[in-house]
Amino acid sequence: MKTLNLYQESGFNDLAMKKFLVHDSPYFKILNFNFQPGQELPVHSHDVEGQLSILVLEGEGEFLGADGASIPAKTGDVLVAEIAESHGIRATSQMRVVVTIAPPI
Repeated sequence: MKTLNLYQESGFNDLAMKKFLVHDSPYFKILNFNFQPGQELPVHSHDVEGQLSILVLEGEGEFLGADGASIPAKTGDVLVAEIAESHGIRATSQMRVVVTIAPPI
């Protein structure tokens, strides 16, 4: 077992989103992304089978999808998608998210 405090381990960067690998194993991967307003993880997909989740720990923005699709995202919201499905996220305020990917890519 291990514990981490994401608020102590990973902060914000004015120039680009900040990415922090929380956990990586053969079973799943956990990443923490911290965004300043206007920063984003562009829409992308992966040609593999599996699922991902994006949990908004703090802040507001949008979950992004194919063809310009967007869904409002706020503290407590979780997006669940197939890894092969187009996905991304854009912050409208300081935003802290946790992404879980299974199996890891």
